[in-house]
Parts: sequence; structure tokens; C-alpha cells
Amino acid sequence: MSLSYADVEAAAHRIDGIAHRTPVLTSRTADARTGATLFFKAEPLQRAGAFKFRGACNAIAALSPVQRERGVLAFSSGNHAQAIAYAGALQTVPTVIVMPHDAPAIKVAATRGYGAEIVTYDRYKEDREAVSRRLAEARGLSVIPPYDHPDVIAGQGTAVKELIEEVGPLDLLLVCLGGGGLLAGSCLAARALSPGVEIWGVEPEAGNDGQQSLAKGEVVRIPVPVSIADGALTTHLGNHTFPIIRREAAGIVTATDAQLVSAMRFFVERMKLVVEPTGCLAAAAAFEGAVPVAGKRVGVILSGGNVDPAALARHLAA
Repeated sequence: MSLSYADVEAAAHRIDGIAHRTPVLTSRTADARTGATLFFKAEPLQRAGAFKFRGACNAIAALSPVQRERGVLAFSSGNHAQAIAYAGALQTVPTVIVMPHDAPAIKVAATRGYGAEIVTYDRYKEDREAVSRRLAEARGLSVIPPYDHPDVIAGQGTAVKELIEEVGPLDLLLVCLGGGGLLAGSCLAARALSPGVEIWGVEPEAGNDGQQSLAKGEVVRIPVPVSIADGALTTHLGNHTFPIIRREAAGIVTATDAQLVSAMRFFVERMKLVVEPTGCLAAAAAFEGAVPVAGKRVGVILSGGNVDPAALARHLAA
């Protein structure tokens, strides 16, 4: 299936009135620090605390009546799990979530709180897609993967659609990168609404499979990375996401855990906003100069805010 901006527009129509239209925030301190005009899309204020709700909501809304009755299955490190569980609850669709055994406690609790059934697996010994496939086949569930699904990608693109509709054309767009759903969807929206924009993905330094993939011209698979950016611990880009990213992105840069902690501290201290480590990837690239931003209008996607309070306290105290 070839995706286009029309799919993002259709997704925006489906999720209208269900997903929040999140605010775009600015900071004179951030602008002075970078020499740029930064526009922060605050997805921590989205339902379920992250952009993932957009794709989940769109994917569930696009199901047939029979699929809705049988239910859906998702596999996720946390935010996609919460998003599917919450979107399913709002649309009265049963949900089963396959989560790693070491997923953050706050994300497990929230997912269970939305009414989902949780099945755990060992991310270091088991393949989550294989586990999910067996379970889905046995129970007749529709699988909604966290990033490599057309409806998920289109839904994620609505965040950038809203951003550019609100602030106008951009020179640069910085987007966090795990499996590529948000970056691919953002590419579709940004290229249609701000054709001259330069789009950059930002991934954890310890998990730069996207950077390697662009350099090699094909999807590169890596071992499970170790990083505080728990929402971006993917091992490879997707069959749907990679072609879009390869075609539209100017490049991919990385951020260290220390840079993510610094960005988290900035948002808490200066903007009174809790952003999880993964959600700080794009901002870290702007703050640390991984992508030159001075003198430019820059869109920065803050992808989520689901961080365990104890972990947040440890990071801020470091």
C-alpha cells in the first residue's frame, strides 16, 4: 500500500473529537539558547500521554465491524500499548497487549487501567512479533503493530498536520525515531504542507539502526539497544516506514542519554512540562547542535510524557 497525505487527512477526520489537538508551545529561553524559533508540539498532553494515541485511534476506527467485535492485539514497550488500550476502551473494542517483562511500571499500570488484557514476554530471548502472531491466530485478533502499519503511520502524521496548520511553513522539522511510524507520518504531512522543509529523524545513540539504514540504503537490524529512551528501543525500521523516510528525510542524527536528561530537566524547569526521555530526542538534537537550527523556524515534536515518577526524580537529580 502506497501512503500519501490523503491518508493523513483521512486519519485526521477519523480521530477528530477523540484525539486531542495538542498545543504548540514556545520558549524564549530555548530560542535564545539555539538562535532559532522553535515550535514544540506537546504530545505529552495527548490522550494516553503520547502521540501513539493518534495512530492507535485511527487504526481501530478503520476496522470492520467483525474485526471490532473480535478485538485487537498490540505489542509495545509502553506508549503504543496504552494508546491501543485507551483507544479500544473509547471505541468499545476488546484489546490484548503483548508487553516486555521489563516495561516501565507506570506504562504497565496505565495499560491495565484502561481495561486491556496484558501478556508479557522476554524481549531479550523472545521475538515479540512471533509471540503476538501466535496469540492473534489462536484467538482471531487483528494485530495493530506499533509502527509498521499504514493506518498507524497515517494517524501519527496528524501531529505534524496540526503543527504546520497552526504555525505555518517550517524550515526544519525534528522528529524522534524508533521504528519510524511518527517520522514516516510526519514526512507525509510536512512535505504536503511545507514542501521546502528539511526533515530530520533523531534516535538514541545506542540504537542508531535508522542512521545505519539510510547510509546503507536498506533496513539494518541491530541488537536490542540499551538506553533510557525506552520508547525507541527498536531493532529496525519497518517495511512501510523505511521507504518513506529514505525518500523524504534529510538525514538521521542521534542523542546520548546524558543529552536526553539535560533536555528533560529543561522542560521541567523552564516550561513546567514532563517529557519522557524518548520524547526529548528531537529537542536534544536542537539544543545540542546535532542539526544546525540557528536562524530557522523549527518544528520539534515532543513525542510523549509517560515517565515513571521515580525515574524522573533520578534523572533530574543526576
